[in-house]
Amino acid sequence: MEHDPGTDTVEYEGDDLEALSTMHRYREWIVNHFEPYLTGEAVEIGAGIGNIAHHIAPHVRSLLLVEPSSRLVETMEIKFSENDNIAITRWDFDGFVNDTAGEVFDCVILVNILEHIEDDENALKECRRILRRDGKLLILVPALPFLFSDLDSKHGHFRRYARGDLMRKVRDANFDIVYSSYFDMLGIVPWYLLNTLGGAVKFDPRLMSVYDKIFVPITRWIESRISPPIGKNLIVVGYCGARSMDDAATRHDRRTDG
Repeated sequence: MEHDPGTDTVEYEGDDLEALSTMHRYREWIVNHFEPYLTGEAVEIGAGIGNIAHHIAPHVRSLLLVEPSSRLVETMEIKFSENDNIAITRWDFDGFVNDTAGEVFDCVILVNILEHIEDDENALKECRRILRRDGKLLILVPALPFLFSDLDSKHGHFRRYARGDLMRKVRDANFDIVYSSYFDMLGIVPWYLLNTLGGAVKFDPRLMSVYDKIFVPITRWIESRISPPIGKNLIVVGYCGARSMDDAATRHDRRTDG
């Protein structure tokens, strides 16, 4: 696939992704939640510089990375030049789904993408259309509307999600929800102090590195033992086919235990 997003597209430089690139433990933790549902031919829409893709690729047969920024596409082409199961294409979300036939993929992965899309309900329906029967939609989004900050606005977020609202939208797109969870309880306080109250509009790489080394292992250990009642993010997994909620939950628990 080839696509020129056009001259009106703002070229995303990805500086925040570079600042977050040291958070290996955080990304592994996210993908650990997804792992029981990763299979077959997958697509990650809004892949950035491939931070998440690096962890996803070993669990799927093939992985298509979709990204509208030419600079970030070039970065990924270098990063994944020796990965035979990874392909990369330059598209925005609408262009990609509009050019994609129905029932093409086994997994659609959206990590911190849905909040950037104004008509998120239609976006979810388009994800449903391009998934095969028994396909999976894997979502991570920012949670808790009261945490909305200048940093959210700067990065083009239309919203932070309430759990019930996100689950309703996923169900309305004709998915069966087989897993949902808050994610990163301990991240609420620093986000609220630094960003919501403090007005920070950039990620500090040093603070991100410290959080990844010290707080992520602690939070992950806690959340592997209790269902987090609240969190800075939300994870939702939807199925296209009707499968047992109990079966999916059993597989998830077996493979994500701390």
